[in-house]
Amino acid sequence: MRFYTQQHKYYCGIDLHARVMYVCILDSAGNVVFHKNMAAGPEPLLRAIAPYRDDIVIGVECIFTWYWLADLCARENITFALGHALYMKAIHGGKAKSDKIDSFKIATILRGGNFPVAYVYPREMRATRDLLRRRCHFARKRAALLAHIHMTASQYNLPPIEGRLSYKANRASVIEHFPDPQVQKSIAADLSVIDHYDELLNDLELHLVRSAKIHDADTFHRLQSVPGIGKILGLVILYEIHDIDRFPTVQDFLSYARLVKCAHESAGKRKGYGGAKMGSVYLKWAFSEAATLFLRNNGLGQAFLARLEQKYGHSKARTVLAHKLGRAVYFMLSRHAAFNLRKFVGQATAQPPMVLQAQSNDTAPIDAPYPAVPLKGTARPTRPPRSARALAAPSAVAKPHRAKTARTKAPRINALVVAKDRATPKTRARDTKRIIPGSKEVAMQSV
Repeated sequence: MRFYTQQHKYYCGIDLHARVMYVCILDSAGNVVFHKNMAAGPEPLLRAIAPYRDDIVIGVECIFTWYWLADLCARENITFALGHALYMKAIHGGKAKSDKIDSFKIATILRGGNFPVAYVYPREMRATRDLLRRRCHFARKRAALLAHIHMTASQYNLPPIEGRLSYKANRASVIEHFPDPQVQKSIAADLSVIDHYDELLNDLELHLVRSAKIHDADTFHRLQSVPGIGKILGLVILYEIHDIDRFPTVQDFLSYARLVKCAHESAGKRKGYGGAKMGSVYLKWAFSEAATLFLRNNGLGQAFLARLEQKYGHSKARTVLAHKLGRAVYFMLSRHAAFNLRKFVGQATAQPPMVLQAQSNDTAPIDAPYPAVPLKGTARPTRPPRSARALAAPSAVAKPHRAKTARTKAPRINALVVAKDRATPKTRARDTKRIIPGSKEVAMQSV
């Protein structure tokens, strides 16, 4: 949580709605200099703040109507602060609540340095981000229609529909699969809307890809170097992040992407978790999908998941994998580097060429775990890191058996050999009592 702490002469708090807004302006001493309800628009607001424009900051709660206000402040060179709606508990926790009270509270916490700020997304890419979110909404509606066709078949106990209905060629004979004419009409309506969604989604995806290559082509192609992140997931991550430098640390980025659990603790006792709805739900969905697609045709990724399952369990392994993919994407974008699969799974890359014992040729597959036998003529490799040894398969070469030799037990001498320079009368008398009779050499050394 970050707060707006800059000092100004005047602080303006606005309780903004779609058609009206309540404006409250405080001076640096906390006195109310303006408090009025007015129509929501640029002209009324500029007239209200005209006497105080020398040094004023405008604060508003982050709801769906803040776009025009942020653009107006950017155009008029007015300082603007966007408040995080879920963090502004002082507004929603009062005994009495109204637009007049809320605007005064916004101005008060803005003046006191307790105004929690949210990210003001720039105008240049904001509309494209909203278009991408709309595309994801249409894709979910299309998936719901496909699921309704399968559900209808199950309702009438009909055989399962063969083929994936997401492909248009497999939908040609779906209507004949249902004998009832009324059901056929319902399925025909679903198929008609699905065909329209196909054309719409193809057009939107083409437009979004072209826009991404104009806005930030380097980041868009770098994201697709991660196994499991393709065109759509790359677009979602690109436009939801916008600028990776707005996150000071990787922990801030993972918290914004909802990839961590925030514990509630008091007096050393954990009370549970919270803040599950704070952050970008689109980034959470993108990295969860990427964690599943990361395992397709990826031997190293599957071995890495198996290791995570041994450590965290089957239910948490993919959640941890999504978390690690989020960390990797953060460092990729901040360091302007491509994705390194072997470094991600913890397998050493600067090792001499190795082969598995079960193979007859002299080459090992690129996605094979760390082998155990070096090639002939190569130097003996150094000990691989612990993460690489965890991926390695057990060696099939049996260790040479050492024959046990008979050992003769030496006579037990219950005596202590004390050096002359360290001997004292007390230790000499003690050692003399413990000498076994007949051991002349030990007796002489003790003396």
